[in-house]
Amino acid sequence: MLFRKKKVEPVLKPERPKEVAAINETGAVIAALADPILVLDNQRVVKHANKAALNLFGRVLIDKNIVQCLRQPNVIDAVEKVFASKKDWIGEAKFPAPVERHLSIHIALIGNGEGVVLTVRDTTLVKRTEEMHSDFVANVSHELRSPLSALMGFIETLQGPAQDDREARERFLNIMIQEANRMARLIDDLLSLSRVQIQEHVAPDDAVNVTVVLQNITDILSLKAMDRNMKLNLNVPNNQAYWVQGDSDQITQVFQNLIDNAIKYGKPDTSVDIAIRTLDRLPDRNVPGVAVDVRDHGEGINEKHIPRLTERFYRIDKARSRTMGGTGLGLAIVKHIIARHRGRLHVESKLGKGTIFSVSLPAKNN
Repeated sequence: MLFRKKKVEPVLKPERPKEVAAINETGAVIAALADPILVLDNQRVVKHANKAALNLFGRVLIDKNIVQCLRQPNVIDAVEKVFASKKDWIGEAKFPAPVERHLSIHIALIGNGEGVVLTVRDTTLVKRTEEMHSDFVANVSHELRSPLSALMGFIETLQGPAQDDREARERFLNIMIQEANRMARLIDDLLSLSRVQIQEHVAPDDAVNVTVVLQNITDILSLKAMDRNMKLNLNVPNNQAYWVQGDSDQITQVFQNLIDNAIKYGKPDTSVDIAIRTLDRLPDRNVPGVAVDVRDHGEGINEKHIPRLTERFYRIDKARSRTMGGTGLGLAIVKHIIARHRGRLHVESKLGKGTIFSVSLPAKNN
């Protein structure tokens, strides 16, 4: 008996929806691109985000609606316009937190409306450079006017009425040296502030031993403290190493400035107390941290001045600040360095009882 062989029909795989295929193919391409890129489906849900986008907007993007990811009304509106008009959109967006960023965004349609691609370019550095140039010129012209006028006046006097007056010449030359040094310090601080602000949108990632930084600074400034019969007390629990994520030179600049100010504005025959402590989490951030408190026993600061302490050229007592060699930029530099490190500066003060400057920085394992 013969059996007829049954014909086996080929099994056909279900065809993928076109929009899924298009979006998946797009995702394979964007993974290696340097600029941040997001791919949305036609439900406005993020389906792909390359490494640069995850670093810029946060790790939790995939399968989230674009509204939850960006929170930028103008960009959300632009996405809707691209879907509706099927035309590309190019525009600017400013993200205020954790530090201000300026982004150029290009939105283009995928296929016939299966989704859109957002290509992002970080223009923060360009914007900051432009702002720094204009601010630098404005600040220099304003702050240098006074010492330059003084120098010109002394020079004219020495060339004229005091030309043969030896006593006046020596007195004027000493003042001229002080004014010239003041201008040099001012220019150095302005350049330092400009460099910090230009870098502010890029967080440093090195491991810095804050214990060693503070030990070095207290060694350097101990002689200055002794001149005022003051003592620097550094309290490091168990002499252990406290590591933070940051830039060693900039962190040194922060604490050198704060401890130097504490010596200047503390009362003679008192101490400057520096203490390190750990934080389970940073204020406003769910990451562990390290805090450093710098406390002086000076006259204290009136509460109304505290919010403005980190403004450029803000001085509570202008005459005293200039006598001590201050430029009015020290705490502004401190603020921007801490912002670059994604940390926090807190000031607490009581009149007659001194001031505490507390710096919180993200911890890092060595």
